[in-house]
Amino acid sequence: MSFGRKGVVTDELDISSAAHLLQGSREFLRMWAKPGGPATCLVDPAALGADPALFGIALVDCVRHGARAWANATGISEAEALDRIWFGVDAERQSPTDLGKEVH
Repeated sequence: MSFGRKGVVTDELDISSAAHLLQGSREFLRMWAKPGGPATCLVDPAALGADPALFGIALVDCVRHGARAWANATGISEAEALDRIWFGVDAERQSPTDLGKEVH
């Protein structure tokens, strides 16, 4: 799936160091966040398969990677970062701040 030209978004993540990990992979999610605002998510379900549970599994993998990234970037423990991420997930599930909009 292509979401447009590369380099259109400022502060785009440099994935060149992970290219060897991406061999045979398909992109299924891109996310952006505005400071203090909502996140924008573009999802391609076809890249994962017919069962939405596969997206849930991928999101949990993402949470674990995020905890490791926060730990490395901030010096807090990975367990503490993971706890804070799950706290945010639970808070958003209980009281959504943004229900999202369909992107065409």
